[in-house]
Amino acid sequence: MTSTCLEGKVAAITGAASGIGLEVARTLLDAGARVALVDYAEEKVTSLCDELGENAFPVVTNLLDADSVSQMVPRILDVAGRLDIFHANAGGYIGGSVLEGDPDVWDRMLNLNINAAFRSVHAVLPIMKENGGGDVIMTSSIAGVIPVVWEPIYTASKHAVQAFTHTVRRQVAEHGIRVGAILPGPVVTALLDDWPKKKLDEALNNGSLMQPHEVADCVLFMLTRPRNVTIRDLVLLPNSVEL
Repeated sequence: MTSTCLEGKVAAITGAASGIGLEVARTLLDAGARVALVDYAEEKVTSLCDELGENAFPVVTNLLDADSVSQMVPRILDVAGRLDIFHANAGGYIGGSVLEGDPDVWDRMLNLNINAAFRSVHAVLPIMKENGGGDVIMTSSIAGVIPVVWEPIYTASKHAVQAFTHTVRRQVAEHGIRVGAILPGPVVTALLDDWPKKKLDEALNNGSLMQPHEVADCVLFMLTRPRNVTIRDLVLLPNSVEL
């Protein structure tokens, strides 16, 4: 259902070419916002913006490259003139045994989930402070508060996201900037591509996976609370997951 609750707002979402990021983009567009789809996949994100309409625009950014991140906010401002909402959503996933893991593969995921997320938030805070407020939402995970035995490296990265969210929130609240985390359980996205097929099939059959649009609905809820209210953490789980 189309709403205008975010009319006049400008949002930017990282990792917006697929999964949760794309569904959040669609939801915020439906709510009346202009939305920057931030992603490194230039052809895909440009094509998506053409499909999504005139209020969607691509901002091609490699979050693992400091120079590229430094150009992200100026590009958003060049197109939209302001930035009210930033969703640090891009991330990677690695599960499995530490004994059998590859630390070089871990490094890329840790850089994306932690360093790139923190750097991108750092890039948007000055403009929000200048504007007198804004919203930052971090895509965390239930693994950020409950250690998940089959994904120790991913769990560690999301614990870092939680620590960052809660400390930065308290630092920037005086500037009218709200910072909160969305913590979903398992969601059907490309991040589950390395799940064992047996585990994935079982999860699909027993209803223990959520769809990206269910997360996007919760992000919209967080953004539309009265300005004196911050949703610090919003956890959502399938009913069949017992945590």
